[in-house]
Amino acid sequence: MRLLRYRFSALLRALMWRRQLSPLITAMSLMTSCTLSAQPPPPTATTPPTAAPIPTLDTSGWEVLANGLERRLITVTANTFSTQLLVLRIDPALYTLRAHYRPGEPLTLGTWREVLPGAVAFVNANFFDTAQQALGLVVSDGVAYGQSFTDRGGMLQVQNGVPRVRSILQEPYYGEALEQAVQGFPVLVANGQTSFTNTQGDRASRRTIVAQDANGRILLLTTPSLFGMRLVDLSAGLPATDLNLVTAVNLDGGGSTMMWIGGNAAYQLYSFDPVPAVLAVYPR
Repeated sequence: MRLLRYRFSALLRALMWRRQLSPLITAMSLMTSCTLSAQPPPPTATTPPTAAPIPTLDTSGWEVLANGLERRLITVTANTFSTQLLVLRIDPALYTLRAHYRPGEPLTLGTWREVLPGAVAFVNANFFDTAQQALGLVVSDGVAYGQSFTDRGGMLQVQNGVPRVRSILQEPYYGEALEQAVQGFPVLVANGQTSFTNTQGDRASRRTIVAQDANGRILLLTTPSLFGMRLVDLSAGLPATDLNLVTAVNLDGGGSTMMWIGGNAAYQLYSFDPVPAVLAVYPR
């Protein structure tokens, strides 16, 4: 009987100890950097400073922020998983996109706002390594940095003033002159269809996506929730929405996911990590 009481007491102490440690373990496991060399990063969970709440929007329609600039909150569902995406839709006839890059000098959302006073919106862009150098190609106002991916991913480019989202696997980049460019991986939608099905190492995380629809409009998408969605589920779910996407490319995510929208309908989605590259929207 004494042995049974001892075992029960030991088990109770172990359960209480585990309960005390669980929040700490969870928080520590989520506080990881979003820099990486090959794979998208795990989610992080440090509370960003004064993060804005998800806007209350009608998911059945678009909120017009300005002529040629619309915002909407949608739900993407695939393989029994679902998440919300905040979508900014941009008419390239009225707005242009520029890449901004600070190699080795990552900035927070607030600092990017200060150095980009003319932008009406921006999101984070390329993946980057531990030295805060962008992975893949960045072209900022005609100046190229880094090397283009050849075996993965896609890009947002601006050539002769016209923005386009393209798959590097389907249409390799051979060094043609560009005014602006950012790159990411994988391609989630190609030719309007699901294009990423590799579940190895895939897990739910915050996401940033750049896409183009059948009307040539550019869309910037982020997951406002902490845990986001797996890449395979986004790839399966995005073509099923009414966004009419032709191509969609995954940019950096996890702790790097960042979105700012200015104007009367201002919205801020803070990243957990400062980032060295952003894709910004400007009126023409």
